[in-house]
Amino acid sequence: MTTLLYVTKRNIKLFFKDKGLFFVSLITPAILLVLFVTFLGNVYRSSFVSTMNAVAPGAEIDGKIMNALVGGQLVSSLLSVCCVTVAFCSNMIMAQDKVNGIAMDFAISPVKRSTLALGYYLATFVNTMIVSLVAVGASFIYLAITGWALSFADVLLILLDITLLVLFGTAISSAINFFLSSQGQISAVGSLVSSMYGFLCGAYMPLSQFPVVLQKIISLLPGTYGTSLLRNHCMRGALQALKESGADDMVINGIKQGVDCEIHFFGAQQAVPEGAMFAILIGSIAVLIGLYVLFNVLVKKKK
Repeated sequence: MTTLLYVTKRNIKLFFKDKGLFFVSLITPAILLVLFVTFLGNVYRSSFVSTMNAVAPGAEIDGKIMNALVGGQLVSSLLSVCCVTVAFCSNMIMAQDKVNGIAMDFAISPVKRSTLALGYYLATFVNTMIVSLVAVGASFIYLAITGWALSFADVLLILLDITLLVLFGTAISSAINFFLSSQGQISAVGSLVSSMYGFLCGAYMPLSQFPVVLQKIISLLPGTYGTSLLRNHCMRGALQALKESGADDMVINGIKQGVDCEIHFFGAQQAVPEGAMFAILIGSIAVLIGLYVLFNVLVKKKK
């Protein structure tokens, strides 16, 4: 246990000591928030207006409720992306140790390979959680300024979603980064994840905007359900306020489907319930951790 604590602390210190890596990881959520507000805010606003006009022509949404709806969608998009992309950045310590030859030093030391693997995982989780909580704080400040509609229960559920997504991001980055052994591979994987994950999890564009084939493929990915959980919990208060203002159920359901609060697996009539979304996310975390453990065991046996 003492060795594990030492290895974990060492990896955490290395992450914060690397000013470039830490600064990029920390500033990424702020940059995304600014970009989302600047470029996607009006798009989301127009989408809500279009949905209202399509379902209930002539109906209008109160300005405060509209701000809360747009803010909830923006924040959920930001957080769902950051929890995974930041995990890949902070988990680069494992790959960099291979590049710098430190992994070979560990291999001839008395430290167990399982302890090293767990140390990388725990350090990545802690580092990513710190950055993600900073992103949550910035998001809550933004919502407080533009339009706050979250209850205390919503805040707790958002924090639960963040924790699960950080665990998911840590697990998938550990399983993928395990095979990286050069600086070029590190850069390529980081760029690929940063550019594609937001689309694959439905954060940048709702599933309804994709072709039917892609909708079915994306509905198989666990990150999609993490985004949907954040959508539900970030927008629940705004949708409730909209309902109390007189909007009928058709309008509410139209908005939910339009922003992926409801996901229909392979076009099924029944939407996937929240409990099933949690189960999918938790199950995928367990599977990815199992793969990470298996990779370490196989490498140990091979050596």
